[in-house]
Amino acid sequence: MQKNTPRREDGLSRERIIEESIALLDSRGEAGLTFRALAERLATGTGAIYWHISNKNDLLTSACNEIVTRTLKTAAADVSPEQAIRALALALFDAIDARPWLGSALTRAPLQSPMVSILEGLGQQVCRMRVPMPQQFAAASALLNYILGVSVQNAANAQLGRALGGDRAAILGQVAAAWARLDADQFPFTRSVAEQLPVHDDRADFLVGIDLILRGMFTTQKAHV
Repeated sequence: MQKNTPRREDGLSRERIIEESIALLDSRGEAGLTFRALAERLATGTGAIYWHISNKNDLLTSACNEIVTRTLKTAAADVSPEQAIRALALALFDAIDARPWLGSALTRAPLQSPMVSILEGLGQQVCRMRVPMPQQFAAASALLNYILGVSVQNAANAQLGRALGGDRAAILGQVAAAWARLDADQFPFTRSVAEQLPVHDDRADFLVGIDLILRGMFTTQKAHV
């Protein structure tokens, strides 16, 4: 007796589902990514989607992996490892800034393909820098954690800014004014940088942090030569 098996709908593929999921995430955010909303975009039933995707976590991770794969491909080739790391870091910073859901998805899937792909991309450049083997994992992890931590926080700040009216200078000016009124004995550093807050460049400051990490890695490499 022949068993009845689910049948795929013509023209529907995992790749198309992922593309529409990315479009849905970009327009509505993670909360708007539902199988019902996706089925409407695809003009199909949810059962046809389940043929290709097991659940929402699978869907979100797959969408995240697609964007990360595209981002890694944009990194400059035939450059020094330091330049490659900077390019990769900036590409991820910009991708997460443009798609805040991406950072959230990455931080919830530390052992899955998107995060592993980023770690591999950074790790290969760390090896090219001739960082000693015992320090390679620590160096790559430091870069990974810094890139994701700062990028996710930057995206969250941007979302908060939009929620408060979108005037970045005005919002930061209010925060700077509050910092300037802090107790001078308890918060000497925060008071000292208050004037810089409204005019600082998030992207430039991000790169400064990358360069500090790279400088430390270069020092480690020289110490073992």
